[in-house]
Amino acid sequence: MKITNAIVAAIASILLIPGCAFFEPEMPDFRDVVSAAKEAVFPSLVYVRVITEDVSDGKIQKVEASGSGVIISKDGELLTNHHVIDRASRIRCQLSDGKMYDAKVVGKDKDLDIALLKLGAAEGEEFPFAELSTRRLDVGEVVLAMGAPWGLARSVSMGIVSCNDRYLENCGDYTLWYQTDAAISPGNSGGPLVDTEGKVVGINARGNMNGGQSFTIPSTIILEVLPNLRKHGNAHWTWFGVDWQPLKDFERDTFFSATNGVVVSSVDPQGPAKKAGMEANDRVVAINGDPVTVVFREQIPALNRSLALSDPGAETVFEFVRNGETKKVSVTPQPKGGVEGAEREFKRWGFVAKEINRFDTPDLAFFAPTGGVFVSSVSWDGNADNAGLKPRDIIKKWGGVEIATLDALGAEYDKAISNLAVRTQVGVEVLRKGHGLRFVLNYRDDPDKDEADKD
Repeated sequence: MKITNAIVAAIASILLIPGCAFFEPEMPDFRDVVSAAKEAVFPSLVYVRVITEDVSDGKIQKVEASGSGVIISKDGELLTNHHVIDRASRIRCQLSDGKMYDAKVVGKDKDLDIALLKLGAAEGEEFPFAELSTRRLDVGEVVLAMGAPWGLARSVSMGIVSCNDRYLENCGDYTLWYQTDAAISPGNSGGPLVDTEGKVVGINARGNMNGGQSFTIPSTIILEVLPNLRKHGNAHWTWFGVDWQPLKDFERDTFFSATNGVVVSSVDPQGPAKKAGMEANDRVVAINGDPVTVVFREQIPALNRSLALSDPGAETVFEFVRNGETKKVSVTPQPKGGVEGAEREFKRWGFVAKEINRFDTPDLAFFAPTGGVFVSSVSWDGNADNAGLKPRDIIKKWGGVEIATLDALGAEYDKAISNLAVRTQVGVEVLRKGHGLRFVLNYRDDPDKDEADKD
């Protein structure tokens, strides 16, 4: 009590000194903070308009779409979403000062939904740009979502970070998301999420109109793949062919008694891990000598990303436990390659066909593990539709010729078109949900002539 009284007396004596006073620090007006953050990034905000291909109606059609982007370097590099520029034949960008530029794709990655573009600038021309943040956001932080929603003029919405490690199943194997209540409407895709320091903390990608929640790709993850986008034109992922399950999997109601490691939920039959000897239910406890533990599913994307960013062709040593016995295998991964197959329109036949890809269409790849071709869309009331073909039919034979590639089907189409005066029907064999079916496709009707008659 004597010490307390002495401290109080000392403070009182100081306060009585003439001319001495204490002032509370002046807190900045929050409106000024928000305005400063907006002004730091707004000049680098870009309205992106694309001419893209739509193949949903069994034929390739040119359509317009729009989104947003943000310039990240003085020479005109800008970030947007992969889905904004996917299938684009032309990309046009308008800056905040009204200037317009064509842009080209430098690199893109469908898994992260990220694309790096470059403005077609004059020699030596420089642009205003925003800085990508290297820090991870905390829950409760105030953020600004910027973009050109609905294809309208640029706007800003404000909210807080609701969750900084949201796991969205089937929405990216390599990232956790920022979840915010800052409004992200159609057209906001590709725009920046900005913190109160005026730095870009992520690229907005998904909005939820019903729940009022939006999802953003963190800048920290984008920075990890940015060098590969510049160098390789893609994220340059490495593929092991392994899927993981955490030790405590609430969604599947599965809990393992072990306190360390991560469980192999499945291995691709054609993948490097399977060929090296790994099996489902193995519990991996170390990778290249470093201990590994994944308790919850939110930890899986970081593990996937660390493996996927390793060098393809370089051996990776997995130490795992199987039936109580510890084992080691060396796995030589391979480049992941494309995650979506090529497509081609077969207009006279009335459908669009696409290559089977183990990442894009795993259910079809189950029936065609070495690859193949399937019907991706059918033109309504066209020749294929009249014959009975349906989307997702796997084409096995065309006119008695086995079809394993898109080029093989293309060769049959070119042959058919050059021989229309002699023949206008062909036998088709497909696999539909595991069942073999046969059809006769009559392509006597000419869709070009039908469209001309309508005009």
